[in-house]
Amino acid sequence: MDLIDSIAVQEGGTVREVQLLVGDLTRLEADDGVDVLIVSAFPDDYSPTPNSLIGKLNGVGVEVADLARDKAVDLREFSACWLSRSIDRPDLHFSRILCFEPAAKGRAPEVVGDLFRSIIPLTAGDPPIRRIAMPLLAAGDQGESPVVMLEALAEASAHWLANGLALDRISIVVGYKWAGKPEPADTFAKVKARHPVGASESAHDFAFDAFISYSHQDTAAVDGLLHDLRSHRPDLRVFVDRLELKLGAAWQQHIFESLDDSRKVISILSPDYVVSKVCQEEYNMAVLRHREAGGGVLLPVYLRTTEMPTYMKLIQWEDARESDRQRVAAAAGRLAREL
Repeated sequence: MDLIDSIAVQEGGTVREVQLLVGDLTRLEADDGVDVLIVSAFPDDYSPTPNSLIGKLNGVGVEVADLARDKAVDLREFSACWLSRSIDRPDLHFSRILCFEPAAKGRAPEVVGDLFRSIIPLTAGDPPIRRIAMPLLAAGDQGESPVVMLEALAEASAHWLANGLALDRISIVVGYKWAGKPEPADTFAKVKARHPVGASESAHDFAFDAFISYSHQDTAAVDGLLHDLRSHRPDLRVFVDRLELKLGAAWQQHIFESLDDSRKVISILSPDYVVSKVCQEEYNMAVLRHREAGGGVLLPVYLRTTEMPTYMKLIQWEDARESDRQRVAAAAGRLAREL
């Protein structure tokens, strides 16, 4: 593997790294070894085509179709990926494969957003994942622009590492046909310029006491919860998107900045919440802050019964099912004390 460039991301007292390399992911050296190698596929289609990493893996005796028959973790219902069991091949220098297979082809930012929603729940697993490597996902048989995918992958990697994603290293690997060409180096350098070392903000006074993360299908129940919270704490500074967003604002970026500027995050768990990409992203940002702080940041309220991914079940919630008015009021009282 040849290193083209890297981005150092400082988060708290830890420096993490996004690498751009040229090489063959099926022939990693020990120094380039990773816990997880990421591949992409069409749903349930693991054909070893010549232009895909799946095809190259097949050439070294790793058949993704076989790994798919006995998955270690299957998150496709929630986040379009599954994780293989350990691959006992000491010559390969990767331990497992994460197969990313979104149900629908979207634009690069959407594809990459889906990928990181898949990665985040797995980073706290056993054994933990600390280093990952990936090709220019979706730029082979799926036909995405390699330059667009590289910029989206590098940007998302730097963003999530800066926000507490507990990976030491993310390696993005381009094939040898790109060696010596200016496009990958120039594209990566453009992202690097947006993430100077030490740019992470230090501790600050929060603009909000709480950020309410919810699906708009649950607006009526959220309004009731907010009323109850303010009956206990009239001075409470709460961010609710439809009340705080400015007309014409870049709404998603404003939401994420406001979440980061809130001392606590109250997530309203429901069937609509767990299938919403925006809600999943808000939850993931909150859970990273929760882990980094050693707890106390994320305060879930279980509003309506739903099937949740395992990582959402790990943090104790206030039980307000099934939008029961008395349960919502009781949960608000306990939350007011936490806030």
